[in-house]
Amino acid sequence: MTDIVLDDAVWADVEEGTEALLQEWQVAEGEQVESGQVLGVAELVKTTHEILAPAAGKITRLAVAADDTFGRGAVLAVLEA
Repeated sequence: MTDIVLDDAVWADVEEGTEALLQEWQVAEGEQVESGQVLGVAELVKTTHEILAPAAGKITRLAVAADDTFGRGAVLAVLEA
């Protein structure tokens, strides 16, 4: 199983304690996805970022709901390859 998080690179210049907003999921639990597929969209400091599948597999859990906030390193979803 692979935990899906918002790429560390997007947090590089963000002040500690800042949270991102999960705008939407474009997949559902149980759905098969391809490597690089857009899974959802998050907003961090007024910039949107796509959440990409790191590998092909099945989404077994969406850990953060749309319109919820999350911090650096938070598990957003779980992928079973």
